[in-house]
Amino acid sequence: MNKREFIKSAAVIVGTTAVEPLSSKMISPLAASASQDRTIRGLKKVSLKKSLGFGMIKENLSLTDKFKLVRDLGFQGVELNSPVDFPIAEILEAKEKSGIELPSVVNKDHWSSPLSDPDPEVRKKCIQSVATSLHDVKALGGDTVLVVPGVVNEKVSYEQAYITSQQAIRELIPYAEETGMQIALENVWNNFLISPVEAKRYVDEINHPLVGWYFDIGNVLRYGWPEHWIRTLKHRIMKLHIKEFSRELMNSKGLWEGFKVDLLKGDNNWPVVMQAIREIGHNGGWLTAEVSGGDREHLKKISLQMDEIIG
Repeated sequence: MNKREFIKSAAVIVGTTAVEPLSSKMISPLAASASQDRTIRGLKKVSLKKSLGFGMIKENLSLTDKFKLVRDLGFQGVELNSPVDFPIAEILEAKEKSGIELPSVVNKDHWSSPLSDPDPEVRKKCIQSVATSLHDVKALGGDTVLVVPGVVNEKVSYEQAYITSQQAIRELIPYAEETGMQIALENVWNNFLISPVEAKRYVDEINHPLVGWYFDIGNVLRYGWPEHWIRTLKHRIMKLHIKEFSRELMNSKGLWEGFKVDLLKGDNNWPVVMQAIREIGHNGGWLTAEVSGGDREHLKKISLQMDEIIG
């Protein structure tokens, strides 16, 4: 999506229009109710391409062959970390030879040098890094940079993180406008913006069409339900990350153990989640896996799981 198209779409609050019914294959094993099925009928179909994080590819191959591998397994895109580890020309050559797309990148420095840090020099380092990522993703033919907006800890208060990170993001807007690329803020376990209402307000206060959300479907299961977030954030969602989470594993084995569950085996109610995505008319175009990687057989399994979820 180019800048003009995004600004046009961001100006419209999308209502509940349309999608073809989810197949019985999706609904039956995941126990969608008859009332949910009736609601899904008549909704407009949302097209989602499958992508995955580059670090998930654990085969010992060249960059081009890694891209070819995941393309053969049914993925249309790869998400790189940025600033990128390879020369841009090498990445573009691998992209051309493989037919893969590179729709988004994840900034590398938003954790180690967060935009919420009280030290202006630390914030400056992250701002410069994100600016580089905006140029990277433009050169790669994508449109979105994932950025963690801030981190709250014993040294940084919630209110301080809120004010400081918003100021830093506003400093990034000229770089976004220069490149025409989007800054998408992700919900992570950073003790910050842990309510969908607050997340909505945060970006609305920044009030720029190139600043929105990269919504992670699995991350909120620790303290909420992704379908609630989706219906609140609506058109503010630019891209989607997919992962699974088990509250039972979290409670019985430890907090981070909750992520150690395959797609379709955790607590996401996928028919309801996908219904919410359809209801808001999401037009970001991509569903990117951010789960444990592996060899080609493991990645093939993830690709098939994503096919079932997309339905």
